[in-house]
Amino acid sequence: MPPRLELSKIAKAFGGTQALGQVSLEIAPGEAHALVGENGAGKSTLLKILAGVHAADAGTLRLDGAGYRPRNPLEARQHGVAMIHQELTLAPHLSVEENLTLGVEPTRWGWIERRRRRELAAGALARLSASVPLNVTAGSLPIAQQQMVEIARALLTHPRLLILDEPTSSLTRADAHHLFQALDRLRSEQVSVLYVSHFLEECRRVCTRFTVLRDGRSVANGNLASTPSAELIHHMVGREVTELYPRSPRSFGPTKLRVINLVGIGKPASASFQVRAGEVLGFFGLIGAGRTETLRALFGLDPVTGGTVEVEGTRKTVQPPHRRLRDGVALLSEDRKREGLLLGRSLRENLTLSRPGSISRWGFISNRTERKSTREWMERLEVRARDEDQPIGELSGGNQQKIAFGRLLFHEARILLLDEPTRGIDVGAKVALYQRIDRAAGNQQAIILVSSYLPELLGVCDTIAVFNRGRVVAVQPVADWTEESLLAAAIGVD
Repeated sequence: MPPRLELSKIAKAFGGTQALGQVSLEIAPGEAHALVGENGAGKSTLLKILAGVHAADAGTLRLDGAGYRPRNPLEARQHGVAMIHQELTLAPHLSVEENLTLGVEPTRWGWIERRRRRELAAGALARLSASVPLNVTAGSLPIAQQQMVEIARALLTHPRLLILDEPTSSLTRADAHHLFQALDRLRSEQVSVLYVSHFLEECRRVCTRFTVLRDGRSVANGNLASTPSAELIHHMVGREVTELYPRSPRSFGPTKLRVINLVGIGKPASASFQVRAGEVLGFFGLIGAGRTETLRALFGLDPVTGGTVEVEGTRKTVQPPHRRLRDGVALLSEDRKREGLLLGRSLRENLTLSRPGSISRWGFISNRTERKSTREWMERLEVRARDEDQPIGELSGGNQQKIAFGRLLFHEARILLLDEPTRGIDVGAKVALYQRIDRAAGNQQAIILVSSYLPELLGVCDTIAVFNRGRVVAVQPVADWTEESLLAAAIGVD
């Protein structure tokens, strides 16, 4: 039996930039294959070639033994190749039912069979054990449910090859479990899966084999079960990574931020905690538990209806964001594309925009000072970019996140509010960010870190606060927590 998918020496260039060169891999029928590598390694370009978005410049593609060169995404779908993109592609104004069947609506005599359409939509969601109402607009759903709709829509086309790009980045643990079970069933039906994720333990759960891309080339492949994570990371970054969660000796100073019974509109319902100089405080909870809402309320983005906030010993409960910045409090949003960055503006503008006074003279911004400062920070943060004038939207996700985090450091914020700072970035970029967080703690900055990834919280934080239904239900030193006890507290099980 020929491989389901066979790629040999695939190459692709955009102008003078060689995005791919000499990429080869094979996937058998019913196999789940992990494609791993740093951001900018060429994964997205390769996936778009398979999905018909781009055409390869050179190399051979074969699907079930036949030549495969889709000219557009529709042609790829007609060949049985379905892709679930990291960025959602739903029509937000249409209902869930309409989104699920868009382009494959059952018709009779030119009219849509509404009853049959509803059956198909409900069946697709049932395969994922996803409880999503069919009659609401897709745009009104939480991101996690939108992601499940996106995945269910791909299953309706009965694919031979299913491509998933970071499918669990917005899913709850339970939803991710349902997805993994669905992928197991698809594999038993001889559907092949190409799986892209920065979570190596997730790749091990789903996949049996792997291919590593680095600098646009396939540099390693093999069996996941017999390949240590340290070896995989070494292939991905091209260097030894001795410690995934770097941690220097830490000493705590005075309390930087004290929050007592904070209440917002809806959430948080009641949040009490404190974070000291040099301390990393983690926030954990299920999606919708109130972690993000608490950070937004602290930063003045959402209204506060009750409670007390003390910043460095001074009561400052209700403050707009510009005053929070002036007080040394800075927020890194979980949605860097819509809230964290100006994608059409330059790298230097994004880095310096919250503190123009430091690069100004007589009220005018000094371009020379701005460029010099930006170049220095690019070097410190190890940002890969053409120059400081490159639009930040052209950078990889990891480099975008470095600049978004660097802006907080450039602002000289003393209290850092970090909401899912490593979501969607590769292992190398994560380690670099962990190093910056550790360094910030060593500089006696206070850090609050929201994360849904338990190993990250246990590896980076000094203390962890757990949210349940908008309330902080437990705050303990990290040594007193395990993954099981964190989940139990978040669910509300004694």
